[in-house]
Amino acid sequence: MSRRKAFTLVELLVVIGIIAILMAILLPALQRARNQSQAIACMSNIKQWSYCWLMYLNDNEGMFPSGDDASGDWPDKLRPYYKERGALTLCPSATTPYTEGGTVPFGAWRWRPQGGGWTGFESKPGEDYGSYGLNEWLGARPEANFWGNQDDYKANSIPMFFDCVVWDIYCDDTEAPPDVEGIVTSEMHLVCINRHNGYINTVFLDLNVRKVGLKELWALKWHREFNTSGPWTRAGGVKPTDWPPWMRKFKDY
Repeated sequence: MSRRKAFTLVELLVVIGIIAILMAILLPALQRARNQSQAIACMSNIKQWSYCWLMYLNDNEGMFPSGDDASGDWPDKLRPYYKERGALTLCPSATTPYTEGGTVPFGAWRWRPQGGGWTGFESKPGEDYGSYGLNEWLGARPEANFWGNQDDYKANSIPMFFDCVVWDIYCDDTEAPPDVEGIVTSEMHLVCINRHNGYINTVFLDLNVRKVGLKELWALKWHREFNTSGPWTRAGGVKPTDWPPWMRKFKDY
């Protein structure tokens, strides 16, 4: 009689072990590739937004929408300049909705015409959602620290539009970084989000597009009186150990 050929238990365990080792090697590489592709897609979105802003500013004498205007929110103002909401308004890394007071490191904002929303949107038709925000220190307002228009001084260091978990923010140099990733207790925390391995994608006031390090956020000229050599910059004396543990591995500025 011929004997039936089959794997022994030891051979099966060896094969399973090899597969497990290969998976352990490949999965981190696949995750890195996925994260990199999402960052590239987000940068492409930001670049397209820079064109939308260029068209809007050209049509409005270089002036930005003012959030204190009942019709001044940028999603309303820029709607004629873009067609696709989902593909363009959402960073591929922002898949979880942000809720005010919640803990969402990569979250997106959303407004619904019924069932709540943020001030200034409740009376507007349709539905807005996204994962990018505007520097709310831009706009023609009487306060001295607001930037008036696109031609303002140091336009290449003034952040305009960027990865964010709400649609506009008022950052200030006195605000400390979040102690825990994703815990939001100040305006700066809404943009200090680790979507792209220590960076966010940003359009500057001169419409240049580049990635910005999370620690670099404190070295940008958010408003006219923003201290770019403040306590959370190297010029201001911050030490690597002063940063929260989750941020210490990121590049210093």
